[in-house]
Amino acid sequence: MPGYLTTHVLDTARGCPAEGLKIDLYRIDGDTRTHLRALTTNADGRTDSQILPEAEFETGTYELVFHAGAYLDACGVPAEDPRFLDLIPLRFGMSEASHYHVPLLLSPFGYSTYRGS
Repeated sequence: MPGYLTTHVLDTARGCPAEGLKIDLYRIDGDTRTHLRALTTNADGRTDSQILPEAEFETGTYELVFHAGAYLDACGVPAEDPRFLDLIPLRFGMSEASHYHVPLLLSPFGYSTYRGS
């Protein structure tokens, strides 16, 4: 089975996909954090391509950074100073070649995630 990584971001406060949210992917090796790519969610709250495609998949530790503050600003959510949620880092491990789906449910004052399918 090939390995790859996807996400889906839903804006639970507005009840819709989170379109236009920037996501950065990093690989973590000990104390080294290497930026692999930046993507932006489409109208369905997904990226147009796999975040980590099959051809580049390796097991290991990764981090997705969701730029929630900029997304909330673009949606017109009134900002506090500082905003309660700005960057949301999710660090996780991928231990086998499989489909890893890491969704984010987002609101201005909270978020949740899980390993999806």
